[in-house]
Amino acid sequence: MTAGLVGTAPAGPADPAPAFTVEGIRAAIRPVLDRLGVSAAAREQARDYAFDDVRALAEQRITLTGIARVDGGAGGTLRDVTDLIIDIARADSNVAQALRNSFLTAHQVATRPDLPHRAVTLRRLRAGDLFAGTANERSGGASGSVNTTIRRDGDGYVINGEKYYSTGGLYASWFSGSARDENGAVFGFTVPVERDGVHRLDDFDAVGQRLTASGTTRLVDVRVAADEIVKRDNSRLDNPWLGSFAQLYLAAVEAGIAAAALDDAVWFVREKARPIKHSTASRSGDDPYVRQTVGEIAARAHAARSVVLLAADVLQGVPGLTGPAARAAGAEAAVTVAQTGVVAIESALRAAELLFDVAGGSITGRDLGFDRHWRNARTVANHNPRQWKASVAGAYHLVGEEPPTTGLF
Repeated sequence: MTAGLVGTAPAGPADPAPAFTVEGIRAAIRPVLDRLGVSAAAREQARDYAFDDVRALAEQRITLTGIARVDGGAGGTLRDVTDLIIDIARADSNVAQALRNSFLTAHQVATRPDLPHRAVTLRRLRAGDLFAGTANERSGGASGSVNTTIRRDGDGYVINGEKYYSTGGLYASWFSGSARDENGAVFGFTVPVERDGVHRLDDFDAVGQRLTASGTTRLVDVRVAADEIVKRDNSRLDNPWLGSFAQLYLAAVEAGIAAAALDDAVWFVREKARPIKHSTASRSGDDPYVRQTVGEIAARAHAARSVVLLAADVLQGVPGLTGPAARAAGAEAAVTVAQTGVVAIESALRAAELLFDVAGGSITGRDLGFDRHWRNARTVANHNPRQWKASVAGAYHLVGEEPPTTGLF
């Protein structure tokens, strides 16, 4: 029987779909996460993508964690999903980031019964498919502007343009993006990555998160059918803050990075570190200043994880509401997620810095790759600017001003 499933008998005619559980999925992926954690530093230095291990995670249907059992999912809560994301990021934050669009797609299916093409997307998730996608472009326009074009051609459409930050693009089976027609209307589209004219480039060149496959996707005369596009219009939604989970996801990645910094600090003190010359301790782990440093790293990791899980609980209460109640709950959740982002980012950056205070020069060895924690946390933070989040939260608490509906809150 496949790991991650429940039951003792094979599925019969009356039970066509396997039954997944949160506990089963978590148990099945534990060896995969262990492998990712052991190899993360070396893979980053060699620019070696974790294709096999990412496929192993997908095969255990990790994206079904938060999807209802009636839809073939594991029936987990949003807390279960974010806790899983933290654990993946703790093993390798690059992999967690690369899986972001797959989890965002699953979240849409789980929370929006009215989602266009929901049945098709659910079928792909149940098959273990992974998703990539972005609306971002490097066109010189304001952030969020869409210059990729879509035009009618016969019984379908043709898309041309370039998208950047195509997170997870090299791992995925499907790519989603946005394009604008000659009348200015914006359409979302989803196409197979093997479709003629879809070119995935490995050109992401940030200081951190180097193996997230977040480079350019070039779209050259890509043909799409009418059932592969949908016109985008969020103006009539009761809750227009559809980006809250996407931002919570980034905070969960930061929490995982903080936890990874703690893991490496503990390992180095136990296995490698020597007391500094003027220390009164015979072992590094007995030095009160080393203990204090590790304790502070642990506190930062704890704070990041705690606020992420709390925000998940708040966000869990939004789907299903309608009218003014949905708008009020959506705004509150968006602000909660914004505050979470501030705490998670600052906790991860501080934990990654403190890691180097548990030892001397030897802990800076390039072979250890401990600098990746700060670089990764810093790179995620730049996608998720905390100054804006803090300002928006302040405005909400002071004068009741709703957060922007740009997708960053």
